[in-house]
Amino acid sequence: MLDITDTTETTNEIASETPPARTDLLGLTFTEMSEWVQGLGQPAFRARQLAGWIYQSLAPDFAAMRTLPAALREQLQRTATIEGPRVQAELAAKDGRTRKLLLELADGRRIETVLMLYPATSEGRARATVCVSTQAGCAYGCTFCATGQMGFDRHLSPGEIVAQVVYFARELRARPWQAPDGQTIDHITNLVFMGMGEPLHNYDNTLKALRILNMPEGLNIGARHMTVSTVGLVPGILRLAEEPLQVNLAISLHAPNDAMRLRTMPVTRKYPIAAVLDACRQYAARTNRQVTFEYVLLAGVNDQPEHARELATLLAPLRQLCHVNLIPVNATSASYRPPSGETIRIFRDELRAGGVSNSVRAERGDDIAAACGQLHTREARKHAAAE
Repeated sequence: MLDITDTTETTNEIASETPPARTDLLGLTFTEMSEWVQGLGQPAFRARQLAGWIYQSLAPDFAAMRTLPAALREQLQRTATIEGPRVQAELAAKDGRTRKLLLELADGRRIETVLMLYPATSEGRARATVCVSTQAGCAYGCTFCATGQMGFDRHLSPGEIVAQVVYFARELRARPWQAPDGQTIDHITNLVFMGMGEPLHNYDNTLKALRILNMPEGLNIGARHMTVSTVGLVPGILRLAEEPLQVNLAISLHAPNDAMRLRTMPVTRKYPIAAVLDACRQYAARTNRQVTFEYVLLAGVNDQPEHARELATLLAPLRQLCHVNLIPVNATSASYRPPSGETIRIFRDELRAGGVSNSVRAERGDDIAAACGQLHTREARKHAAAE
């Protein structure tokens, strides 16, 4: 006969031996870190030492934090983590200026992050930009986006977002990039929240991660060097307008009218272009900051001169505080193709004639599937084929 009492006692013993979840220090603001350190019975100044090791020295683990007492390092090892996700796959572009990671989170879900190294131009210095993911998957189903075809899995925590940047910060510190102009880049200069997921769908965690990355005790990346991209979630845009953090806003527009936009962006049903532009006007009025409109060019779909003229008319009310970033589409499972160089030139000329400033994004890492969700999809197909 099964001894129910003994089984219950054994189960309780196993449960009592399960260690508590370790605190992800990458997900704490400096105030939270100070409170947490003091909760361990340590003096407040230890928090500044700890943050210095994590973000200034970019220590890979607690054992490397030599100025902390050995007993505290052992305590940190038991109760906290700064490890971040595990690298499952890594690809580098032929020119060495783009590196893409497929990261496996603690629960087995996978995300992507990309480091892009840009030489100096007439408009600015050389820079190291990380494209950050904020979700595993995405709920908004844009047809030209590989991540959009995956569906939504879950939000990333602030620590999981910050860890992507910290990984590349450690890499650049260990192996600085020598830009063509001779400048040495050994730190992250810019962030774009344009990786997997919709940042404003994961608003609270994304904003907390921004604050951690911006804080003086952290990587101290300037807010004006961070860009948050959204498919046009109106409530999130209005919330962002009230934030004291002066980050940049980019709107994934991709069409000059609702009928065309709805074919590729289902979110248009809930937030039509008029509502999105009204939110952008409020954002610009509140912050006096320029709004970037991202426009993925799809050959034969939205790339004709009449589309450019309609787009210029649409953006006329924001003309002084808007910029259009034209993006030739990356090849995805939807079989979209980028337009020719001549088609892009004509589109740009039409926008300029309408008084709208614009540029063409310098695509990076085409040879390594650097666009959002492509590496994840490639690896998933390899795994499925192997089975």
